[in-house]
Amino acid sequence: MRITPCQAALAAAIALNLLLLLCSRLLPAAPASCHPRRVPDGVPGVTVILRDFDGPEHDVAATARSFSALPGVPVLVAAEAPPYPPVPLPAGVAVLSLRPEPHRPPPRPELAVRTRHVALVPDGARAAPGLLRRMRDALEAASDGTVKVVAAAVGQRRPRCLTVEVDIKAWTVRYGLADHQSHQQGDPKSFQHGGQQSDQHGDQQSDQHGELCGTLDGAPAVLLLRTRDLFSLPFPLARPVVASLSLQAAARGWRLLLLPAAFPLAPRPPPSPHGQWRARSSLDAQHRALLERFGLKLEVLPDGSRRWHGCAKETPRCFGTVRWQTPEYLLAGRWTPPCCLRALRATARHVLAQLEAAGVRHWLEGGTLLGAVRLGDIIPWDYDVDVGLYRDDVPKCRWLAAVAATGRPVEDPQGFLWEKAAEGEFYRVHFSRSNRLHVDLWPFYARPGAVMTKDTWLGHRQDVEFPEAFLVPLGTVTFAGVAAKAPNDPRGFLELKFGPGAIENPEYPNPGVRRLAQDMGNKTAR
Repeated sequence: MRITPCQAALAAAIALNLLLLLCSRLLPAAPASCHPRRVPDGVPGVTVILRDFDGPEHDVAATARSFSALPGVPVLVAAEAPPYPPVPLPAGVAVLSLRPEPHRPPPRPELAVRTRHVALVPDGARAAPGLLRRMRDALEAASDGTVKVVAAAVGQRRPRCLTVEVDIKAWTVRYGLADHQSHQQGDPKSFQHGGQQSDQHGDQQSDQHGELCGTLDGAPAVLLLRTRDLFSLPFPLARPVVASLSLQAAARGWRLLLLPAAFPLAPRPPPSPHGQWRARSSLDAQHRALLERFGLKLEVLPDGSRRWHGCAKETPRCFGTVRWQTPEYLLAGRWTPPCCLRALRATARHVLAQLEAAGVRHWLEGGTLLGAVRLGDIIPWDYDVDVGLYRDDVPKCRWLAAVAATGRPVEDPQGFLWEKAAEGEFYRVHFSRSNRLHVDLWPFYARPGAVMTKDTWLGHRQDVEFPEAFLVPLGTVTFAGVAAKAPNDPRGFLELKFGPGAIENPEYPNPGVRRLAQDMGNKTAR
């Protein structure tokens, strides 16, 4: 039989396909070049990532040029947008886009790093021969398994070594001086984000191998860590880099080793006053955005002072409408944001002072009284304050009288907003028009038999009638730093409302939705 050229070509194609199929079964598959994959543990070496740069005076091109000159060191410029004003980057330096765009795949910065280690380098740093290698060797030689980051200063100023404690449940981060620095003289208020801090002439070094820190303050630094550790973090390249990495590291029990060596800092002309203001404003904005992203509302600084984030008069409340007596933050394993507790205390003290000055008979109610007896304060997971008062005394308070007469909210001179609650026959006093943290005022009256009752019941556990004898006479308890009016037998009053052992056995308002034991483990509630 004669074979035509078409049949011969077809037979050859089939044979070739069979041969390729056989080879694919016998040989290991190679990754497709269009979908590069990072080797699980990375290849030896260090990739430099430039992340912390901002403003038109950036030094990205020169910084990249300095580090890309090191043999075998890849350099990436990571940013939401390319550096602006645009600058010519050295050959081989790539821009790593972090901004999601609808027409492109989502950013996967971990796919661009192929080396085992990565160094996060601040703008203006210059390469030092062998220092990246020494940092890598120090990390791998660290006997303390918690050391996951090695740092080296940039420039002559040495950063302060601070401890960091991140309390997710309390929305709080606490900074302190490392133990070996506690004897140092200096102004503890120098803690700042990228601010100035004088050189300590090396006497902060715990030994020749460096200092163990939680975070660094006062001077820029290069941070080196294993690539797999960096990209195991939920926000690996968030800015400011040192603050972001330190907070995430502290939440995991990681520590940072600060070496005595330093990278050179490029000389620059002093910035103009406007340039300084712009740099400070940008850094402050980045820091606020970072804490908002991490869900941190309070910073306790090394000198004990506090920096608050949220719950100002002009800001909205940190959480939405509460359903089933269970705020959203409880379902996330958190307690009331500390800034909210602070605003609630201020509102409660203001309301109690107004009622006292007006001669209104009033007392702490429900969970608020429970917190006062148990802690002298608001319960850490509570979201409002409850106060009972005699309905007949409402006209004595000018703000309540105005609300009762007009039905419209009234703002007092201190910016607190008094109004009638939409849910029934009671009143609310809000921290402000914008911030709806509030005190609920419950008007009670005596029915026959000297039993105190009210017209609105919301189905809460503590919503029960009680003998007027608890209020005649009224007693006092310490609450939020003041002496507050309370039933004369607080324990009997609380056990009538919540059951025996209510003071000694804390529980969330609605255990059917979430129980305190889910968040406490074996710890005792405080």
